[in-house]
This record gives sequence, C-alpha cells and structure tokens, in this order.
Amino acid sequence: MTTISVTTPQPPAPALHPRRWVALVALMLPVLLVSVDNTVLSFALPQISADLRPTGTQLLWIVDVYPLVLAGLLVPMGSLADRIGRRRLLLVGSVGFAVVSAVAAFAPTAGTLVATRAALGFFGAMLMPSTLSLLRNVFVDREERRLAIAIWATGWAAGSALGPIVGGLLLQHFWWGSVFLLAVPVLVVFLVLAPTVLPESKDPEPGPLDLVSVALALVTMTPLVWSIKEIAADGVTPAALAAAAVGLASGTAFVRRQLRRPVPMLDVRLFRVPAFSGGVVVNLLSVFSLVGFLFFVAQDLQLVHGLSPVQAGLALLPGTVAMVVAGLAVVRIVRRLPAERVVATALLVSSLGYLLVALFGGSGLLAPLVVAFVVLSLGIGAAETVSNDLIVSSVPAAKAGAASAISETAYELGAVLGTAVLGSILTASYAASVVVPADVPPSDAAAAAETLGGAAEVASGLPAATAQALTESAQQAFAGGVGLTAAIGVVLMVVAAGVALLTLRDPRR
Repeated sequence: MTTISVTTPQPPAPALHPRRWVALVALMLPVLLVSVDNTVLSFALPQISADLRPTGTQLLWIVDVYPLVLAGLLVPMGSLADRIGRRRLLLVGSVGFAVVSAVAAFAPTAGTLVATRAALGFFGAMLMPSTLSLLRNVFVDREERRLAIAIWATGWAAGSALGPIVGGLLLQHFWWGSVFLLAVPVLVVFLVLAPTVLPESKDPEPGPLDLVSVALALVTMTPLVWSIKEIAADGVTPAALAAAAVGLASGTAFVRRQLRRPVPMLDVRLFRVPAFSGGVVVNLLSVFSLVGFLFFVAQDLQLVHGLSPVQAGLALLPGTVAMVVAGLAVVRIVRRLPAERVVATALLVSSLGYLLVALFGGSGLLAPLVVAFVVLSLGIGAAETVSNDLIVSSVPAAKAGAASAISETAYELGAVLGTAVLGSILTASYAASVVVPADVPPSDAAAAAETLGGAAEVASGLPAATAQALTESAQQAFAGGVGLTAAIGVVLMVVAAGVALLTLRDPRR
C-alpha cells in the first residue's frame, strides 16, 4: 500500500515593512517626549518655586496633573484611535502637544502652569496608545518585534531618566519655560517623518464610542489620586475618605459596565491572565519608584549639595546609560532564563538602590545618590523590558491594542502615584520637622515651612546667621523625609519582585 502524504498549505508570511526601523525611530520620538515630560520639571522646581511662588500643594499639582490626565485618558484615546485611525490621532496629538507646550513655557502664574500641564496630558494621551499598536503592525516578525518592544520600553524608561538631565542642561542657560519649548522641534521632526514611514491602521469593527465609560474612568482616577495626596499631606480627613469612596464606586461601576458590554472600551477580562496582570503591576510599581526617586533627588542635588542644574543632570547620566544598557541586554538573557526570575532579580536590584538612599541619603555625600540611581536604573530597565514583552505576548493578537493601552496606563498611573504618594509623604515629613527661626517674617515663614525650595529662596534674603539656621533646619528636615520615602521604595520593590515570581510565566514556555 502506498502512503500518500498530504501537506496542508501554510498561509504566506506577512511581508516585512521595508522601512520598519525608520518607522521605529519615528515612533520613539513621541514616546521619549511624553516620558521626558513626566520628569523634565524635576530640576525646574526650584526656579518655578522662586519665580511663581507656588504653595506646596500647587507645586505637587504642577508635577502631578500631567500624568494624571494622561493616565485617565489613555484608554479612551486608544479607543478613539481604533475608530479614526492610529496614525491620524498621533498626528493630531502631536500638533496640539507642540502648541500647548509653547503656551506653558510662558505661564505667568502657578495656576496657569497647572492648567497648561493638564492640557499637555490631554494631547499626550493621543500620542501614547498609538505608538505600540503601530509598532505591532510594522514589525510582523516575532524576534524583530521583541527587539522593537525592548527598544520601545527602554526608550520610555530612559526618557523618564533623561528628563532631569535635559532639564538641567536647558536651565543652565535659559529660564524654566525652556523645558517646555523642547517639545516643539522634536514634534516638528516627527510631523515631517511620520506620514512617510508609518502606515495607517484602525479597527474594522471597533464598536460604538462609550462616553459613559470615558467619564467613569476619569471619575475613578482623579478622586483616588487626590485622596492619596490629601491623606499623605494632612492625614485621614472626611474629604479624603469621601473622594476615595467616589473613586472606588466609579471604578466598580466601570468594571461592571465593561463586563456587560459586547464590545467594551477596556476588556477587563485580560486581567485573568496572570502574566498580563503581573506585568501591569510590575510596570506600575517600577515607574512609581523611578519617578518618586527623581522627585526628591532633583531637589537634593541642587538645594542640598549645591549643584547647578547641568551638574545635577550629569550626576544622573550614569544611571540613564545603565537603564538603556540593561533594557537591551536583558533581551538576550531572558532567552536562557525564566522570565519571572529575571524580572524578580532585577526588581530586587532596584530595591538595593533605595536601600542605599535610606542608609546614606542624609550623610551629605554625593556618591551614594549617584550609585543608588545607577543600581535603581539597572533593575528597572531590565524589568520593564521583559514585563512589556510578556504583556503583549500573553493575550490574543486581537487584544494587543487593549493590552498596550493598559500597559501604558500603568506607566502613567505609576508616575502619578510616585509623585503623589512619595512626594506628599516627603512634603509632609519636611513640614513636620523643619524649624523656622522666629525672626523670619510670617509670609516668608509660611513659604519656608512648605518646601525646601521655598526655604532656600527665603534664606537668600535673610541675615547670615538666620539664613544659616533656616538652611540647616530645612536640609535636615528634607533628609529625614528622604530616608522615610526611600524605606517605602525598598518595600515596594520587594513586593513587586514577589508579584513577578508568582505571575510572570512566559506563555510561550
């Protein structure tokens, strides 16, 4: 008997995009810009404090409102991109971001700066969801896509670290508004390059636009973050508890609505996949720790160690390089070792960075801070690269867009909470510990008691003996707050490592 072998024809492999690596370069421009904007203000805070004289709460909102609005709108904007086209929304967001950046550069008051930062968050939300979705369309080969995602993730993480460095270089020669004007030339280059190398893509059956879900997403996040800020600054108050209750109720309603709808705006069932939900938690806690670290180290380097903005930025350059190297090198490592062990080890390395700050942050030495940032960056750069690859690969291809939006929301929520929680705790600890000399005028005493930058500004106009007493007290109070927040950072990184070990099993294994 003759056996006839029948070979089932395989579908042809998708054609490779001829300019895919140029397209990756184009996509990295808005990613870097949005990421840099999360932290670029870190080194400008002393100048903003001196020029606009914000309160401690206003200073936090100047930093917080951008990632807060961005995080709240990422999923809705991702849904909108599915309908009108991802490249189209990316281009619209780029134009709006460039225009508002120019307005923010010349903000006359702290309130105006908060408002323009909120508008930047609105347009920034148009940029992020489309980048990873377009990247998946451009890179159809799995190995090339893994490398592209590693570059994307490393670029995002490195952008957060580059923010203070870029800010420091600009502030050495220009006023604080120059950190916003940075966006204009970057986006002009993108707007010229993107239409020629990026293909348009959209969901052929996206479902109806759900405005109720958009509102519920915003009403969930804003009260919750505000509540965290208030509890950290003033303790548990009725207003903070009420805001938290509103946020939790809205979040519950949002989840129920997504489960009922045939085409949800956010498919919450994705969180049933352990590798997906674990990767999201790792991303959130990693960015939380990174942005929280940058919030206090930027002030410490300038106001305690007396470095100029450019010197302070260069002090963080080794950490930025370490983050980029770790993010790319881990692609080869994770081919040989289980992903959950690689990520857990990386996060434990990051915890050592915070431990160095907790032990030596108040010593007055510069080296421990520089080394701590290198160690922290090594761990975060490696962990985020692997977790992003797992997030995308752990869900069906049809759900990749939703997975990307959730991953990016975790990034932004981590940035919000990093400043809101650690920044508020640091501010509260400082205010509780600083001792303002009795001969300081009441109006100046209030500013000195709220922030280290305010104390430095007030001290510059006081008699030598009074200025020295205020400066020493302010720096000691700030160091105490840094030690406390660093200890919290250690705990969070250890918790994230535990989450990684339990959940991050690569589905391809």
